[in-house]
Amino acid sequence: MNAGQTVRLRVMIVEDEVIIAMDLAAMIRELGHEVVKMANRVDTGAAFATSGEFDLAILDVNVRGELSFPIAAILRERGIPFIFASGYGERGLIDGFREVPVLTKPYTCAALAEVLSLTLPETR
Repeated sequence: MNAGQTVRLRVMIVEDEVIIAMDLAAMIRELGHEVVKMANRVDTGAAFATSGEFDLAILDVNVRGELSFPIAAILRERGIPFIFASGYGERGLIDGFREVPVLTKPYTCAALAEVLSLTLPETR
C-alpha cells in the first residue's frame, strides 16, 4: 500500500439493484478494499449490521421501498462509519442523517474514492 492510501476496508453493501450492487462491489475491489457482505433487503442488512465484522457500510437509501435509516442507526450505535447512496443525493436524507456523506447515483469509481477519503482516516 502506498503512503497516503486509505487503509484496506472490509465493506458491507446494502443495495437492492443487482447490477448496481455488482458494479459497486467491483469499484470497491478496484480501490483495494474487500466486500464482506451484500444485502438486498433492509432486514438482512440490519441483521448483519448488528453483529457483523466490517469497517464501513454503503447503504442505498431506498431498498425495495424501505428506507435504510434503521441500519444507519445500528451502525451509528456501533461506531461504524457509513455512506448513503442515492439518486436523490442529499435531498433523500432525513433529519439526524443529513451530515452523512452521500454517493449520488449514478456514480463513478472516482466519486466513490472521494467519498471514502472524506469518511476514513488515511494511513501514515
